[in-house]
Amino acid sequence: MTLIYAGLSLGAVYALVAIGYNIVFIASHSFNFAQAQLMMIGAFVTYTGYVTFKLPTVAVLALAMVVVAVLSAIEERIAIRPVSDHQTQLITTLGFGTILTGVAQLIWGTQPLQVPFFAGAGVLTILGGRVFPVEVALVVFAVALVVAITYYTRRRMGGLAVVAMSQDEEAATLRGIDVRMLAFAAFAVTGVLGGLMGAAIGPKTFAVASLGAALAIKGFVALAIGGFGSMYGGLLGGFAIGLIEQYVARYLGSNFTNLSIFVVLLLVLMIRPTGLFGRVQERTV
Repeated sequence: MTLIYAGLSLGAVYALVAIGYNIVFIASHSFNFAQAQLMMIGAFVTYTGYVTFKLPTVAVLALAMVVVAVLSAIEERIAIRPVSDHQTQLITTLGFGTILTGVAQLIWGTQPLQVPFFAGAGVLTILGGRVFPVEVALVVFAVALVVAITYYTRRRMGGLAVVAMSQDEEAATLRGIDVRMLAFAAFAVTGVLGGLMGAAIGPKTFAVASLGAALAIKGFVALAIGGFGSMYGGLLGGFAIGLIEQYVARYLGSNFTNLSIFVVLLLVLMIRPTGLFGRVQERTV
């Protein structure tokens, strides 16, 4: 059970990255390669709020969300809006993420920083397995976030507008939806959630400038396994990667973890190219 808990909590970290990718992808069919770096900044800001400024938890979370939301809005303005081609946006967002990594190194250095967790670091025993409170919180947070986003996109007017825009941007515009503003709002919301995600993952991963690059790849793999556009797919894909990493590291050695993950990815894409929960959209031309 201890191994399962460790795998699920690590998978929740990857799932949170995949969720951030999915929000932007659903809204605009763009892929924000800087999402993991935005979460990394959220972890650093959380560390600064707790350790440097000695702020209470509510203020730390608010600070992280505001800072990352502002950065996400800036990214949309300079890396997304001036570029109309989605393939080019991959490069511009990757460049923005590289800039964020450099800024993090200049401000906080290259050494890992331990981010405090508001519920403490005591070990819990659940069903015979040992788990830290932050690991339980990560799994609960990831699941709750997916449920909330799915409900919003299916039941609320704003969420339905986002789905309509993703399916047919021109038709959504004709129906009176401000497509450009809605895409900007999706980036801003992703930034707010990115700050909250960074505060959640920081106690698990530590705050380090190389965190963004490491999470970006695993989050993309989780999304590819689960299926682009599927929130539940990204969640289950992240959990699958986390469990695979832990079991392979335990029984085969840590040198085989990355290899095993990409083998699973290739198998999934060979059997189901759209991912486990992805959908193929057919259109008459």
